[in-house]
Amino acid sequence: MFIGSYKTVRPALRPRPGAFPAGPACLAVTRPPVVSWVSWEVGISESTLASFNAAPADEAVSAMLACCASRRFAAAMAAGRPYPSAAASLAAVDAVFSSLTWSDVLEAMDRHPRIGARVSGQSATEQSGVADATRGALAAGNAAYEDRFGHVFLICATGLSGDQMLTALTERLRNNEEMERTVATTELRKITQLRVAKALDS
Repeated sequence: MFIGSYKTVRPALRPRPGAFPAGPACLAVTRPPVVSWVSWEVGISESTLASFNAAPADEAVSAMLACCASRRFAAAMAAGRPYPSAAASLAAVDAVFSSLTWSDVLEAMDRHPRIGARVSGQSATEQSGVADATRGALAAGNAAYEDRFGHVFLICATGLSGDQMLTALTERLRNNEEMERTVATTELRKITQLRVAKALDS
């Protein structure tokens, strides 16, 4: 189980003007879990899950903050223990996400580094598909996106190339604010599902 700081400081963004075209307290979860997009083939060992279930509350919260930096999310996941199975723990992620507010989502996104930035730790692994050749375009795209929507561009980067991330960014610049909030929340949930699965299997 990963216990550690969840804080990630985003480096300063230095956009290139004109380089990218601008486009148009503890929560008790009572909702029934929905089916997760993550396959249950993602492994969570019973021993690690048991350790998480038995951990002190503050340690459990810290572990979940490392997966998603929303305090409401982390408190709810810790309060929902014990989880009888890997499937239950991952389904709980979906259940908690269905109760998060946009402010909760923003709190979590604010701890994510910009896509294409030079990062370390789990973000570096997730963004391993970014090549140096696309970093400049992604930096410019991030600037355009943040100017339009007021928050960091977030995408579940696992398995994607830098070009695929850039294409998604370009397409999402066309979304209106309500649509983009839905997309960003979905991407955050995907990232969180993968991180929870990995944390409880380590």
